[in-house]
Amino acid sequence: MEEVDVEPAITNIPAASAGTHLGFAWGPGDILVYETLYKASGAIGSGCPCIHEVRKDEDIYSPILRKLFNESHHIFVGLQTIGEDLPSKNKKPQFVSISKNYRSVIRACMEELQQVVSILLAIELIWNLCEVLFIDAAPAGSLLLHLLDWVRLHKADVDEKAREVLQSESPAEHHDYWNVPGGTQTLTEFDVKWRHWHEEVDRCLQDNSFASNKHLEVICKILVGDEDTLLEHKDLLSTWYHFLVTRLLFCHPTVKPTELHYYAQSCLTMFLDSRSVPEPLDSILLAAFEFDIHQVIKDCSIALNNWWFVAHLTDLLDHCKLLQSHNLHFGSNLREFLLLEYASGLFTHHSLWQLAVDYFDHCPEFGRVYLELQIERVPLDTERKALKVLRICEQRQMSEQVRSICKIMAMRALRNNRLGSALSWSIRAKDAAFATLISEKFLQDYCARGTFSDLDLIDNLGPAMLLSDRLTFLGKYREFHKLYGEKRSGEAAKLLLSLMTAKIAPRSFWMTLLTDALPLLEQKEVVHLSFQDEDTELTKVELLRLALARNLARAIVKEGTVEA
Repeated sequence: MEEVDVEPAITNIPAASAGTHLGFAWGPGDILVYETLYKASGAIGSGCPCIHEVRKDEDIYSPILRKLFNESHHIFVGLQTIGEDLPSKNKKPQFVSISKNYRSVIRACMEELQQVVSILLAIELIWNLCEVLFIDAAPAGSLLLHLLDWVRLHKADVDEKAREVLQSESPAEHHDYWNVPGGTQTLTEFDVKWRHWHEEVDRCLQDNSFASNKHLEVICKILVGDEDTLLEHKDLLSTWYHFLVTRLLFCHPTVKPTELHYYAQSCLTMFLDSRSVPEPLDSILLAAFEFDIHQVIKDCSIALNNWWFVAHLTDLLDHCKLLQSHNLHFGSNLREFLLLEYASGLFTHHSLWQLAVDYFDHCPEFGRVYLELQIERVPLDTERKALKVLRICEQRQMSEQVRSICKIMAMRALRNNRLGSALSWSIRAKDAAFATLISEKFLQDYCARGTFSDLDLIDNLGPAMLLSDRLTFLGKYREFHKLYGEKRSGEAAKLLLSLMTAKIAPRSFWMTLLTDALPLLEQKEVVHLSFQDEDTELTKVELLRLALARNLARAIVKEGTVEA
């Protein structure tokens, strides 16, 4: 693998004209920059009317990393469920496994893309080293083995070249034979024989035993760790950290973790040209070799162009209790800050916002506040999306947000003349005033058309009809029609009478109720009356008087008959 470039995530911000001032507004994922109307004394020229949008987390909108964000979300949630009551020694294997899972997701993204993405290569390289040094905390003796695996994973062409050499007809004559000498022995075997080898090889060099064979002499110098020879062949290593591991292998195979920083710094100095300036990646890896976790996180926050890496790594390190060295609360505060930043960026995306909810849930101090603020910014484009947002709020007892969402959807439905949907949302919001307004609309619609719309909703109001008097009246009035339709005249009459005496019917609806009483008073089948003349109200009154008189006459006759 070639040297991975990690450029700081800096976006060009437009310069203001001479004598003018820039204004800006922060957003969860971007900044709006604009020239203000303020003019300093002596300023000339008109200001720029443009507004510039500067995105600080552009990768959120990149389909390349969408898989990374989605897959790592599941790993994050699983990490939060590891019990605090478990002993540390039992947790360590789980933490190492989780770290490997994160890296496997990074690797899967790179393989799926089938192209080199420098940011992903850098992320995996740094994460892998942090796993070896901090999470797995490899001790002296096995540390070098882990570092060899680390280099081998990120310098895959060595294994490929060795495989090509061994599979050739004449390996010793292959052009890459001398570039990939090496064995398959374990570190323990190597450590037992190393001192003897070192003495033997050094003796051979002093005796000029291999002076006649240039390749063998070079190998001998490499085996004794001759720095000049290693540097002469640094083009085969490509990076200073590859050079570091090679130097440790042949010079200090039992290196202790506390000694790493010395060798790392010297290898960086030896490998790079005196005029070369270390890249951000070099500084990050060097900080890791110095076991300065906080510096690693700080440098990565500056150099990498999204919050994914630092948020997830810091969360894992905090679970490993590795961030509390200076202050008991520092690690948790740092973890929460980075998770909040990452989740806020996710909330600006049309589909990734749902992932952010779980991150906020696991930020005990400010997560709830951030979620309440961010959830209000989710555009409710469709009813389906609104239901998703609503479910999230209801599960977390976010009553204010629930009411707000329901009101927005109710108003939208009302504007589109979808009375049933509007009523349903207002009931869900427990908004009595709005439920009353929509109930009025239903009654007006009934007076105009003679029938109710959205019968299923009205028929199944249940206890919800108690939200307001007008809604209660609407539900009961519909119930009256159902009873009458089922020819249950007695029950229908009692219900109609209760609606008249309860005084919950709107005044404009009184005549309609009295008109509904006509068929009951006459004890006949329903007669649909259609009054077209100008004296409609007068005609209704006359019909009611006639019906009441006939009903009263029948009642007197009935009572007289009973007495006789």
